[in-house]
Amino acid sequence: MDWAEQYRPKKLADIIGNTQAVHAIFDWANDWNPEKKPILLYGKPGIGKTSAAYALARDFEWEIIELNASDQRTKGVIERIAGSSSTTASLSGAKRRLILLDEADNLEGTADRGGAKAIVEIIRHSKQPILLTANDAYGVAPEIRRLCTEVQFRAIPARSLVPYLKQICASEGLECDHEALFTIAEAARGDIRSALNMLYGSAVNKERITLYDLHGMQKDARSSIFDLVAKTISGSTQDKVLLGLSREVEDSPDTQVQWLEAAASQHRDVKRRALSLRFLSQADLYLGRTFSRQYYTLWRYASAIMLIGTAGASAGTGHRPKISPPDRWKHMGRARRLKMIRRSLFIRCSETFQIPEKIVAEEYLTPIGILADQNPEFFVRSLNLDTEQLALLINDRVRAGSVIKDMEKREKEEEKRAKEEEKKKLTSGKVKQETQKEVHDQSPEKKRSGSQSTLFSF
Repeated sequence: MDWAEQYRPKKLADIIGNTQAVHAIFDWANDWNPEKKPILLYGKPGIGKTSAAYALARDFEWEIIELNASDQRTKGVIERIAGSSSTTASLSGAKRRLILLDEADNLEGTADRGGAKAIVEIIRHSKQPILLTANDAYGVAPEIRRLCTEVQFRAIPARSLVPYLKQICASEGLECDHEALFTIAEAARGDIRSALNMLYGSAVNKERITLYDLHGMQKDARSSIFDLVAKTISGSTQDKVLLGLSREVEDSPDTQVQWLEAAASQHRDVKRRALSLRFLSQADLYLGRTFSRQYYTLWRYASAIMLIGTAGASAGTGHRPKISPPDRWKHMGRARRLKMIRRSLFIRCSETFQIPEKIVAEEYLTPIGILADQNPEFFVRSLNLDTEQLALLINDRVRAGSVIKDMEKREKEEEKRAKEEEKKKLTSGKVKQETQKEVHDQSPEKKRSGSQSTLFSF
């Protein structure tokens, strides 16, 4: 059996790390009522979001209804499955039904057409708790996100993952060196599922796992692409070796050429840089023809030109660039994220002030920003803004972060004060009840009724 599934946490107390997030979802479920917002768990894959949802359902004895990315999530399907479940009681005798929408940031394309609108309607009319998960919070449709309480799950540090892996080894009767476990935890980069899969792969037909056993593990895509770029830029690797390594790398040639471009652009020798980029440009032309003509035989020519040509241009230079993902990817990611932030801000302004989104974007964003700059806390509460949205509105990221932080601090203090006052009331109520009981016990009527009757009493 897959260890990732076999050792999936059975209860919230078994979740590794993310203590604050686990407390948040427990409090949400413990105090749940139909007026409560759905909860959105977000963070990188494999860190326990879905497992936390199932553990929560077990802890509270809730039935769980799941819609994940592998299901067809059209409007009709969502309304048929989640819609009826959200408004009716459980037939299995469970206290409630937990509606789980996994990978809510993948509600895009024709396959999920209308799904976002259906989810919004279900959230607004649901009489059952709803939990959503996403890898990227800003990938969730803004109209869904604004209706949710967001809780972030973070990658698990290696120091927290190693003790957990030791427990697994003990359960399986395996001996494992600390260095080997730490290497697995580091390679997993906070992904529990990946760490368990690597541990399982290393433990097959073994009673002991050492650091040496890990050398045979398959490298991930990033380490492979790093090897390919490094050996190409070194200019000392044989052509056949480069072409063979290119085929082993999971990334397609159109991705490889972008990595090579990022490395070749760092050449200090202008002529060598120009020559490398010329070969990469020629390879890019072949790749373009590959897609336009659907003639994938051209891939081999593109690979040969970009690898052998770039290696030849770099030979003998001793060029050792910083190998990293292409800058354009970072820019594209930032642009996409900024677009999602702007869209969510426009929607919130539009619904709050009853102005069409287009008019908000074209005419009212600047005036609203000026007003928000004068009283940011009012707009944070009125529009339910986060740090990114407030920063975009007032054009000051540092101040936005400070405002949100101060508000959260005050809210925690008020919540703490309210709990203390409630505790005092409960304590004073108990004291009052005990005092009344003592007075009642000492009353003359009580004494007379409780005294023993004798002959002289008559």
